[in-house]
Amino acid sequence: MKVLRTPDERFQNLPNFPYSPHYQDIQAEDGTTLRMHYLDEGNSNGQPVLLMHGEPSWCFLYRKMIPTLAKAGFRVLAPDLIGFGRSDKPAEQSDYSYQSHIDWVTQWIKALDLKNIALVCQDWGGLLGLRIAAENQSRFSHIVAANTALPTGDQQLPEAFFQWQKFSQEVPEFPVGQIINMGTVSSLSEEIIQAYDAPFPDESYKAGARVFPMLVPAKPNDPASEANRKAWELLKQWQKPFLTAFSDKDPIMKGGEKIFQKLIPGAQSQPHTIIEKGGHFLQEDQGEKLAEVVVEFIKAKLHTLT
Repeated sequence: MKVLRTPDERFQNLPNFPYSPHYQDIQAEDGTTLRMHYLDEGNSNGQPVLLMHGEPSWCFLYRKMIPTLAKAGFRVLAPDLIGFGRSDKPAEQSDYSYQSHIDWVTQWIKALDLKNIALVCQDWGGLLGLRIAAENQSRFSHIVAANTALPTGDQQLPEAFFQWQKFSQEVPEFPVGQIINMGTVSSLSEEIIQAYDAPFPDESYKAGARVFPMLVPAKPNDPASEANRKAWELLKQWQKPFLTAFSDKDPIMKGGEKIFQKLIPGAQSQPHTIIEKGGHFLQEDQGEKLAEVVVEFIKAKLHTLT
C-alpha cells in the first residue's frame, strides 16, 4: 500500500487552532502501519467526548466546540479519519472501504482504551461512529447524532446524492474547502477555506476524500449493507441516552433525526433539538451552540445517574 503523509508545515498558523497533534499507529489489513492523528484536550481524567468528523472535513471542524467541552471538564478527543487531516493517506481509492474505516477507528479507540465515551457525530462521523458504538456498546455511554444517518441501501437515496457521487469521481480538482463552504449557512473566509484544504497538497492526497461518496450503501447488496442492518438491530435495543441535534438548514439531512427518535429506545423522552441557522456543517455555523447542547445533555444524564 502506498501511503502519503501531509507535510507538517501545511498545518502551521491555522486560524483559531492552537491544538497540539497526537498520533497513534494502527494496522491496515495488509499489515501496513498507518499513523492516525487526533486532538486530545481538556481533562485527561474526564469523561471522553469523541468528536467524529465526516466528508471531506477533518478535526479542524470542531475547533469552536473544543473550548466549551474542555471547560466543562471533559476529555475532548477529535481524530482525523485515515485519508483526512494530519492522518496518513493511502494513495489509491481501492485502499478504502466502509469496513476499513470501521476497523481503523475501532483500533484507535481500543489502543487508547477509551471507556464511558460520549460520541458526537456528524455526516460520515455518524456512518462510522454509530456502527462502532453499536458494535462496542460497553465502551459508550451517550450518543449525540447531528446531521447524519446509518444507511443500509434498503431505502432509495435522492437523486442529488447520485449527482454528488458522479461529481466526486469526475471533477478534475476536488475542491475540499469550497465543498465545506457550500455546506454552511455562513460564508467562510478564504483563510478558513484554505485550512480545510491544508491536508491535501495536491490531488494525489485526495483518494480517501474522493471515494467516500462511493462507499455509502446505496443498494441493498452493498458490501456494508448487512453490517449496517445488524447495527440497526443493536441500536433498536440501545437504552443509553441518545440525542439528536440536527440543524434547520441542511438540505441533505433535514428530517433525518426522526428515524433515530422513532426506533432507538434511548432516544425516548430526550431533549432533542434543532440547531437554528446551521447548515450541513453545523459545527462551523453553530459550533458553540452545539457544544452547549452536548454539555447540557451529558451533565443532565450524569446527574440523574448519580
